Amino acid sequence: MSEAMDSGGGAELPPGLALSWGVHPIQRRGPKPALSVDQIVATGIEFGDNLGFEAISLQRIAAHLGVSTNAMYRYVSSKDELIVLVADKAWGRAPSEILEADGWREGSRAWCQAQVDRYAERPWLLEVPIRGAPVTPNLLHWLETLLRVLEGTGLSQHDMLGCALLFDGLARSYANLFRQLAASNSAPVESQAVGEFLVPQLVAAGYDKVLSLYMNQEYEDTVDDDLDFGLNRILDGIQVLIDRR
Repeated sequence: MSEAMDSGGGAELPPGLALSWGVHPIQRRGPKPALSVDQIVATGIEFGDNLGFEAISLQRIAAHLGVSTNAMYRYVSSKDELIVLVADKAWGRAPSEILEADGWREGSRAWCQAQVDRYAERPWLLEVPIRGAPVTPNLLHWLETLLRVLEGTGLSQHDMLGCALLFDGLARSYANLFRQLAASNSAPVESQAVGEFLVPQLVAAGYDKVLSLYMNQEYEDTVDDDLDFGLNRILDGIQVLIDRR
C-alpha cells in the first residue's frame, strides 16, 4: 500500500481518494492482514470524538490496535490519507429528510442546519484541513443532496456550486464561532464587571453607536439567531438571482 496508486494515465490520485471509494490495491503475497481499513478508520473516529483532532494519528491508532506504526502502512499510505478517510466516514451521508423539505429555501435551510448539527456532534471536523473540492463519497453525497434541492431553481450549475460554497461557509463559520464561545471561560461581554469597565471607555472614545448597542443589550457574545439571520440574507440574495433568470 505504500506505493502511490494512480489513475490509468499515471497521474497520482489525491490521498484517500481510491480507498474512500472502496478501491484497494492488489494485495501482495504474504500473511493475511491482521487489520482492515475500516477498523483503522473507526478507531480514528473514536479518537477524534473522545480526544480531539490531534489524537488522530497513525502512531496512536497502531498502539491502540496492538501493531507497530510501520504495520499501518499496509493499510493507509500516510497520515494525510488517514485523515481523509476518517473525515469522510465521520461526516456520513446527508440526512434524507433534507430532500423532503418543502421547496428549495427550506431544503437549503435543512441542509445548512444538518451541517451545523454534524459539527456540533463532532467539532473536531472543523480542524480537518481543506485541500480542495470534495471528492470522497460521503462529502459528495452532501453536495449531491444540495444540488438536488436547487435543481428546480433554474440556476446554472456554476451558480448552484456558488450557493453550495456560501452555505458551507456559513455553516462552518457559525459552528466554529459557537464552538469557541462555548469553550471560552472568560467573562461574557454583557457581564456587570465588563459593563462597568467598558461603558466609560466607549463614552470617552466617542463610540456612540456601539454604546447604544451595548446599553440596549444588543451587543452580546452569543449566537442565538445569527445562523438564521445570515441564512435568510443568503436565501434572499439567491432568490433575487433566481428572479433574474
